[in-house]
Amino acid sequence: MRVPAVGFDIFNRMHRSLTFTALSGLPEMTRGADLAAHIDAALKRQELALASSDVLIVAQKIVSKIEGRMIDLASVSPGSEARRLAALTGKDPRLVEVILQESEAVVRAAPKVLIVRHRLGFVMANAGVDRSNLAADAAEAAVLLLPRDPEASASGLRRELQRRCGVSVGVIVSDSFGRPFRRGVLNVALGAAGLVALRDRRGEPDRRGRRLEVTEVAVADAVAAAAGLVMGEAAESVPVVLARGLDLSGPEQPARALLRPRTEDLFQ
Repeated sequence: MRVPAVGFDIFNRMHRSLTFTALSGLPEMTRGADLAAHIDAALKRQELALASSDVLIVAQKIVSKIEGRMIDLASVSPGSEARRLAALTGKDPRLVEVILQESEAVVRAAPKVLIVRHRLGFVMANAGVDRSNLAADAAEAAVLLLPRDPEASASGLRRELQRRCGVSVGVIVSDSFGRPFRRGVLNVALGAAGLVALRDRRGEPDRRGRRLEVTEVAVADAVAAAAGLVMGEAAESVPVVLARGLDLSGPEQPARALLRPRTEDLFQ
């Protein structure tokens, strides 16, 4: 069955377009599952063949499930700091303890809000620890953590897809983030392989010949955000999206290139 693509026309003067296609029929992922094999099977069901300019955007949640990043809060004993922050935020002290274990620092704590700097450098709510969309047989108090190394997860999946499909594609591991001073969440890249995550356009001329001075394009985040419209945020069950039509030229960069150094922190 072929799933209709969601298309976005961009750069009209260059006659370019992108398509984002949901890969359907993927099963509930469990620890140790062969994600490349499941993606390959989904592609074949939809009569799709990977091309070298394609990018696969994969939801962090299924990567974490495969990597066994699930914790049962029943096994967690909260410390004094977790209990203090739990009282302030109204969150489960056991959940707060897991968040702290995944974090380097607490950025903001308020009722119903706990923003931290994750050990991987992301500034995010709850260190990405999440309870939504777990398997029906998961423990009542189970939570899911981010992958230990999303860059390695993206690279590993890329290698397996190349071995299985014979094509080298880009891979993004994505998750939904909130943003300072903006409502709503959108997907960003936690890990990336096989593409330019951050395209530096400084020094290039604009239409009037002026040199760009600060323009760096968050390519991997933009692709992840667009794929998020196809994935959805609730019960859509679309954890993998195929993006086609991207310009992947340029030196490969991982997603960590998108992290702003602490010395450039404009908000704290």
